[in-house]
Amino acid sequence: MSTDTAPEVQPAASSPVDGPSRVRRELVRFMPLLILGVLLVLLSLRNPDLLTQRSLLTMADSAAPLMVLAVGITVVILCGGIDLSIGALASFASVLTALWVPTMSSAVVVPVVLVCALAGVVQGWIHIAARVPSFIVTLGGMSLWTGLALAFSGASTIAVTDLGALRWAFTRVGGWPSAILVALGLVAVLGAVLRFTPFGRWVSSIGHAEPAARLAGLPVSGVKIAAFGISGACAGLAGVLLVARTFSGAPTLGDSLLLPAVAAVIVGGTAITGGHGGLFRTVVGALIVVLLRVGLSLIGVDAGFEPIFYGLLIIIAVTVTIDRSKVAVLK
Repeated sequence: MSTDTAPEVQPAASSPVDGPSRVRRELVRFMPLLILGVLLVLLSLRNPDLLTQRSLLTMADSAAPLMVLAVGITVVILCGGIDLSIGALASFASVLTALWVPTMSSAVVVPVVLVCALAGVVQGWIHIAARVPSFIVTLGGMSLWTGLALAFSGASTIAVTDLGALRWAFTRVGGWPSAILVALGLVAVLGAVLRFTPFGRWVSSIGHAEPAARLAGLPVSGVKIAAFGISGACAGLAGVLLVARTFSGAPTLGDSLLLPAVAAVIVGGTAITGGHGGLFRTVVGALIVVLLRVGLSLIGVDAGFEPIFYGLLIIIAVTVTIDRSKVAVLK
C-alpha cells in the first residue's frame, strides 16, 4: 500500500513542455528503490555475507530509531515546515526514560512519548501564533531540549539497571527484531491516517499551497500543530528505543541522528518544499542511509567523515526533489 499523501497529477498528453516534468516525477518516485538495490548489490560484492537474513535483520534493527525519527519529521515536511529539534528531543527522552524506569518500569514509554508530543505541540503553537518560521522555532527548541537534558541528567550518562523494563524494545518476535516491528507498526498506523483520513488530505493541501488551503477553510493551524506533535511523539519513541539499545540515557544520545533523519526523508523522495512524498519513501530513505553507513565502514572510511556524505546526499537529493515553482526567489 502506498503511503504517499499527494496525488499524482497526470500532465496532458498533448503538452510537450510537461514531458520532462513527468519524467522527473517518475525518476523521483523510483530512484530511491533503485539506489537501495544498487547499494545492496555493491555491498554484497564487497561482503557476500551482507545479504544473509541475519545481516539484513541486524541492519534493519539498527535503522529502527532513525526510521521512527524520520517518519515523524516527514509529516512536518509534508506540511512545508521543518523540525530541527528531533535529535535533541530524542536525547531528552532518553534521559527521562532512564530517570523514570525505576518507578514506572515498562510503562515509562507512555509518559515519555506524551511529554515529547507536548513539546512538539508547543513548538508548533509558537510557530503558528507568533508567526515565526519553523526553522527558527525548532532551532531554539533544539537548544532548549539539550539544556533540559543536561540539567536533568547532571550532564552525565544515566545507567538503566532494570534490564527487563525495556526488553520489549530490544528482543526478537518470530525471529524479527522487536524494534523494527515497532517502527513498521508506526509507519503502518501513520500511513493509514495520511491515506484514509481527512488529515492526510489536509497535510497534502497545506504543503502544496497553504494560502489556498486557508481560503478553502481547512484547519491549517490545527493541522500544522498536530504535525509537530506527531514529530515530537516520534522523537520520544526513538529516545526510548535508543535507551533499550544502550541501557542508558544521555543528554546527547540522539543528537547525531538529526542529519541522517533529514537525509532519509529527502533521499526517499519527499520534497523539502512540502506537499509531495510519503512515509514509505522515508522508510526506503532510512534503509539507504543505514546501508551507506555500512558501506563507508566496509571500505574503511572513518565514522567522523559520515556527516560529510550525509550533507552531500541532502544537497543532491534536494536538487532533484525540490518543487521550484514554490521558490520564486532564492534566499
